[in-house]
Amino acid sequence: MKLLNNSILLFSVILLTFNVSKANAISSFSLQQLVQQDTSKKDTAKIKLKNNSDLDKKIEYKANDSVRFSKDRSIIYMYGNARVIYGDFELDADYIRYDQKNNVIFASGKIDPKTKRYVGRPIFKSGSEGSAVADSLYYNSATTRAKVFGVYSEQEGGFFSGGQSKKQVDNELHIRNMMYSTCNLPHPHFGLMISKGIATEKQIITGPVYMQIEDVPTPFVLPFAFFPKTNKRTSGIILPTPGEDASRGFFLQNAGYYLGLNDYWDAKLMGSIYTNGSYEATLTSNYIKRYKFNGNINLNYANTKNGIQGQENIGKNFRVGWTHSQNPNASPGSTFTASVNVSSSTYYTATAANTTYDQSAIATNTSTSSIAYSKVLAGGLFNFSTALSAQQTFSTRQIFLQLPQFNLNMSTISPFDSKNRSGEQKWYQKITVGYSLQGNNTISTADSVLFKPEGLRKLQTGFSHNIPIGMNFTLLKYLTFSLGGTYNEVWNFQSINKRYTTFTDGSYTSRIDTLSGFKRGGSYNLSTSMSTKVYGKTKEFKNLGNIQQLRHVMTPSVSFSYSPDFTDPSKGIFKEAIDQNGRFLINPSTGRPVTYSSLEGMAFPGSFSTEQASIGFTLDNTTELKVRSPKDTTGTGSRKIPIIQGLSFSGSYNLLATSKKLTPISFSGRSQFTDKLGINYNGTLNPYVLRDSTNNGVFVQNVEIDRYFWQDGKYFPRLTNFGFSFDYGFNADAVKKKNENYDKLKGQVEKQGITPLQSEQLNAINRDPNAFVDFNIPWNFAFQYRFDYTNNLGVSTITNTLNFNGDFNLTPKWKFTFNSGYDFKNKGLTPMNIAIYRDLHCWDMSVNWIPYGAYKSYSVTIKVKSSILQDLKLSKRQGFYNTYQ
Repeated sequence: MKLLNNSILLFSVILLTFNVSKANAISSFSLQQLVQQDTSKKDTAKIKLKNNSDLDKKIEYKANDSVRFSKDRSIIYMYGNARVIYGDFELDADYIRYDQKNNVIFASGKIDPKTKRYVGRPIFKSGSEGSAVADSLYYNSATTRAKVFGVYSEQEGGFFSGGQSKKQVDNELHIRNMMYSTCNLPHPHFGLMISKGIATEKQIITGPVYMQIEDVPTPFVLPFAFFPKTNKRTSGIILPTPGEDASRGFFLQNAGYYLGLNDYWDAKLMGSIYTNGSYEATLTSNYIKRYKFNGNINLNYANTKNGIQGQENIGKNFRVGWTHSQNPNASPGSTFTASVNVSSSTYYTATAANTTYDQSAIATNTSTSSIAYSKVLAGGLFNFSTALSAQQTFSTRQIFLQLPQFNLNMSTISPFDSKNRSGEQKWYQKITVGYSLQGNNTISTADSVLFKPEGLRKLQTGFSHNIPIGMNFTLLKYLTFSLGGTYNEVWNFQSINKRYTTFTDGSYTSRIDTLSGFKRGGSYNLSTSMSTKVYGKTKEFKNLGNIQQLRHVMTPSVSFSYSPDFTDPSKGIFKEAIDQNGRFLINPSTGRPVTYSSLEGMAFPGSFSTEQASIGFTLDNTTELKVRSPKDTTGTGSRKIPIIQGLSFSGSYNLLATSKKLTPISFSGRSQFTDKLGINYNGTLNPYVLRDSTNNGVFVQNVEIDRYFWQDGKYFPRLTNFGFSFDYGFNADAVKKKNENYDKLKGQVEKQGITPLQSEQLNAINRDPNAFVDFNIPWNFAFQYRFDYTNNLGVSTITNTLNFNGDFNLTPKWKFTFNSGYDFKNKGLTPMNIAIYRDLHCWDMSVNWIPYGAYKSYSVTIKVKSSILQDLKLSKRQGFYNTYQ
């Protein structure tokens, strides 16, 4: 009904525009006094006639062939590309006749004697409105009656063709056998045939309306319809999509009602029912305030029954989505945003990502939501922000809430510098000070007890203060130094106490009690650092083809930091462990008492470590090749290829540590060999060797000891982990075009306040080949590979994954796509998705097939391309639970 309502309403607006406004414009035509013409000559020049009415308009007309008059000069005949202009009204036709006596204008085309085709059809246009084409038309300027035959016009993506339309004296519009379609061909492939109807200023009444495909009427018929015709958003029924699911039976999906509440927001209520008893309900609302804000709200509920009869897996799931974005100019200095995506842990798997079968959405294991507000204070000196956020882990059914979190950050200032200073800064004027305050209220618990007393008792509240002080300066032009320190203080309103229990074998366990009450702790550190750049000598090549030069740049940096011992129980943060007998526990490996932090696991546990004096080091490397550009015909052009981008090594050495003073050395980097191929890699090098030893008389193999690899005569440290990944696309044009299509669609949905996750779901639901499948790209193939190696105390583990996807044109109108991967551990393919697309001009067809796996399914969809008729589609689906059949 809503679709038909929009179609009829759009149709009536076009006809009223092309008939009522045009008729009124021509109605004064008969009042003009035409200058007599010499019919012995062809009239190829424009003739202007002054209007004697108050409007003082002019009529212009011409004909390439001739302009002739009847014997009594009451009828004007115009032949060959005739044209009439009156005000903003324009009429073109091969033949135009104006009967001044009867006030009738007639326009038509002619049959081409060579091609036997009807050419020179009347084309009429008024003002900035679109043109309309007709086979012929009559208009009576005295009675304002008009009759148009075989009209063809376009309006907002819809096309009207054929039939007759007649305008009455009282502005009623009668129509008969008129076709509405989104197909832009003169003879459309399909359309809605309106057998007859009457359109007035406020309403439309029609007779039978039915769909016609390839000139064949279909049984989709409405015997009659009555629609109010307004110039504002209206409500209407949303027709469902019928189909069949292998496990849930026959269904009617997404039936509902659209509420056009006002110009600022709307609502859409939809539901789906299945014959096995499953049902789903959705509420979607969009709102917008121009130049202020926009957003949308989505509420989903699903009661699903899957499995064989008598052993159904019954589940109730929900999802809440809300997005809100503010125009940056609406309130300068403050912003408010919202991105909420909260759902039950099994929503995506139970509903197959809301029946989209989107593998990435089904495999989603985490969900993040936030509502944030920020404001600039004190002329930009302070920035305040607060947020409510939630993080869900579906596999563990854990939820982490921040209710709320806030930050107050002060811009870094130079308290000893003067605004009116002239000349260079003195050393003390380079001192900078900053400040930040953070507050937090957090709950981390299982989602099943979130709103129960045991869940609310896990609320943790605290504050953190951070004050950095620093000074930067340059020495000897090339060395950059920095000096500074940081003071950090945390306030918590909960703390812990551990009760230990020892056993006869020397082992012990602990039980944690949470205590209410204020608890503070402070820590600080001092640091200094130095960095520079070292440019390696440029190596020039003369006999290596297009390779011209090799350049290496190193960026070394060294830092030193010191912090005192904050784990001493006398400072009030750490406590000594005491067992049930009142004895202090001793760590057998160190011989020192066992201690624990009373702020462990709190909102702000702080950074309280033993006394440290660490030397940190980092070495960053960049290597580039300069090669001749084959695209430069002059022979002087060149381009740079970054062989190594940001290959960095980092680590630290603690001078005060009792053992293992050197930390493992980590490295990471990237190499971009071509525009299509880039490799990322990372790893860790452990400088300590492994030895077999005994622990309490028990043999233990491969124990890491405090001995460096070079002390055992080895040349390289142990590689404890290493990983690299790369992706490659064989057709660069396909990758570029796909990204352009994605960015375009993403921009469209973001304007409506839709989150990226909802955008992905929208893409899968719409299944629009034109948005993601480009028939102009004949083929494409790409793959992604990742390799990970881990060596834990001599036990190595290797994992690698390979994913690939591609598409190719079977014909210019058939597209075949696929994506899958290879599981090296299980030695088999990962779940595969195969799709076939068919371009049917104004329609498209898609076949999606998952041949194996937990979500084995297929679907066939045939639908109209145009978004105006997006509800007009036929679909067949077999559900993903067909393994139970």
